[in-house]
Amino acid sequence: MSREQHIARTFVYLADTLVEDFDVADFLQQMTVRCTELLDVAGAAVFLEPSDSGLHAVAPHDRGPRLLEVLHGACGQGPTRDACRTGRTVTTEDLDAAAARWPQFLRQLHAADCTGATAVPLRLRDDTVGSLLLLHTAGRRLNDGELDLAQALARAATIGLLHARTHHQSRTVTEQLRGALDSRVVVEQAKGLLSARHGISLDDAFALLRHYARSRRLLLSSVARDVIEHQPVPGPAPSRSQTRAPDTP
Repeated sequence: MSREQHIARTFVYLADTLVEDFDVADFLQQMTVRCTELLDVAGAAVFLEPSDSGLHAVAPHDRGPRLLEVLHGACGQGPTRDACRTGRTVTTEDLDAAAARWPQFLRQLHAADCTGATAVPLRLRDDTVGSLLLLHTAGRRLNDGELDLAQALARAATIGLLHARTHHQSRTVTEQLRGALDSRVVVEQAKGLLSARHGISLDDAFALLRHYARSRRLLLSSVARDVIEHQPVPGPAPSRSQTRAPDTP
């Protein structure tokens, strides 16, 4: 496979997040694998920052102990954190400035035999969801073409993540609506059974279900299922002169 084909297939993969079995952990892990294959880097990791819970390394390409120490340190200081905060690409190209700015991170970076790092934000417009950390060795850094590709990969991954999040939220709402519709069907069936069983109207059957559920702090759908499954159920609806409905099996 040519490099151009590999790049094209990578972007297709990063765009395919709306499948039913989408696995965000595998998606981000593959993101780092593709980065090490397409860019001349020693390692890669994706960091996400959900709400206010802080930065987390969720997908390191290499899980070796030295790299994990670097990633742990990067959550507290370093280009990764700054890329998330500013929404801009941040590097350690100026090592003296980087050492003064992030002393602990630079020590951990060098202990892992890495000489530099580049952090690219996972950003779309004003929405920054994390950053992509790329590690360098032998004093090398990304050239302009590689940096453009890294930024394009990060942008594609961000779009994929945001689409997946929107799809999940939409699917959740759909499932909730479907659940509400299913509950309504159960209630209608229970109303019909009570109406036939006690010779009362559907409206009175519903009033009885609702009163029984509220007086016992139960879900209306749960009481309806009990009626359908022939569990102990409320008795006939109260007359207008009664203040409380009789509850008989």
